[in-house]
Amino acid sequence: MAKDLQIWNPEDEAEWATSGETIARRNLWISIPSLLCGFAVWLYWGIITVQMINLGFEFSKSDLFTLAAIAGLTGATLRIPSSFFIRIAGGRNTIFLTTALLIIPAAGTGYLLQDPSTPLWQFQLMALLSGLGGGNFASSMSNISFFYPKKVQGYSLGMNAGLGNFGVTTMQILVPLVMTAAVFGGEALVLENTSGTLIGKIPAGTETYIHNAGYIWVVILVPLVAAIWWGMNNITAEHVSPNIGSTIGAFGKILGMLAIGLVTAVIGLWLMLPENAGGSGFNVSKWLVLPGVIAATVLLLRLIPGTIRTNLEHQYKIFDNKHIWAMTVIYTMTFGSFIGYAAAFGLAIKVIFGYSHLMVDGVMTHDTINLNGPSALMFAWTGPLIGALIRPLGGIIADKMGGAKVTQIVSVVMIACALGVAYFMKQAYVSATPEEFFVPFMVLFLILFAATGIGNGSTFRTIAFVFDKEQAGPVLGWTSAVAAYGAFIIPKVFGEQINATTPEYALYGFATFYAVCILINWWFYLRADAYVKNP
Repeated sequence: MAKDLQIWNPEDEAEWATSGETIARRNLWISIPSLLCGFAVWLYWGIITVQMINLGFEFSKSDLFTLAAIAGLTGATLRIPSSFFIRIAGGRNTIFLTTALLIIPAAGTGYLLQDPSTPLWQFQLMALLSGLGGGNFASSMSNISFFYPKKVQGYSLGMNAGLGNFGVTTMQILVPLVMTAAVFGGEALVLENTSGTLIGKIPAGTETYIHNAGYIWVVILVPLVAAIWWGMNNITAEHVSPNIGSTIGAFGKILGMLAIGLVTAVIGLWLMLPENAGGSGFNVSKWLVLPGVIAATVLLLRLIPGTIRTNLEHQYKIFDNKHIWAMTVIYTMTFGSFIGYAAAFGLAIKVIFGYSHLMVDGVMTHDTINLNGPSALMFAWTGPLIGALIRPLGGIIADKMGGAKVTQIVSVVMIACALGVAYFMKQAYVSATPEEFFVPFMVLFLILFAATGIGNGSTFRTIAFVFDKEQAGPVLGWTSAVAAYGAFIIPKVFGEQINATTPEYALYGFATFYAVCILINWWFYLRADAYVKNP
């Protein structure tokens, strides 16, 4: 087991050269696959639900969008307590426990997928627990931010986040492939519709082992959890995790704070979801519920007595800094868009291009299988791959040009691409041959993914320079928590607008939000008398 680091100052060049860089690099390269698995388990519903349609599971399209949305909201909410874990419980303790917990939804999902008659609520429970993977990003980024000096924060955070986000693409490639073979035994299900993998289409009538989509992550997680325990470090220096106490005690703190996030997420989902999907049927607006969930989570955490409360009050000082609100909005534009599009991309391709949209008795219908349509599983991985791999490049460019300037450029690109995607979605959703619009739709969406990735890297650079070393970690966690609600909002909005037969409206709304972010970024960081000039 790696020892705790009682003295740690990466800004000391001599210390960094002799031992610091080696320690930091080891923690980073264990952190990356841990975060990768977190993203994979969090967002695998976007692929699993596509295959559930292909296998004839008796759920509506809106029910299946709900599974991705549940995981998205829970993951985002759990990032709020996760933002503060490192100071309270230590880095190694946090990454070990939160990664080990992913085994529960991975194993549970694999078990439930073996039976097509499994009720919706059981899949919803697994989607809820999958949110644990989404919460891990906040603690992972906060932890790595303490290991590296400011001069390479863009690189180190970009690598952790970018290659960690590669979990989305890894999952979108690996899951369809592993479902084609009896890797873990069990009964095969037979495809009712054409499916596909990275290497081509799979015809209807083919046997598929959909339960492998869960079990494959159990196999990967078990050795990874051991590597975390034996290879990572807690930094017990005063500015990081000075009073973590015993390991068991640290685990108890983490579990208690996660429980608060799960409770507030469940209440929020209950208020929003329709009765036939396990909700209250009140259909309370998400624009009211989400701020309420965030506020309730922050308040309940603050009510915890003892040392946790003292630690949280210390870290809550970040909310007195006006820059946290600007960066929260800007980071929501970049990461929120990336994670939301990644969650919804595959299912959106399936629903828009996998069906022919025909006028029947004067009514536009959207339920005729399009035999010439693209396989969602062949293409869903491409956007998240580009967005994840280009993120470190965004950090490197920002280190040279300044983060705010890079963010401003990609914001303009995102607006243009969002409007272009909206146009081709509109054309496809009223066409008997929607595949004619697929290529321009894909090209623009891939550029949009690339822009979100570069913007993610540039915003990390800005945060590292605007906030001091003690605040930067919690700020990264908090901003990522709010931004992660994109994984709920974007699939939910797509689902709502597809039901309303106006999917392009979703992109119009997102483009409007990006325009607001351009103004905020200019006001805070690019105008002549900006608060901080091009950090």
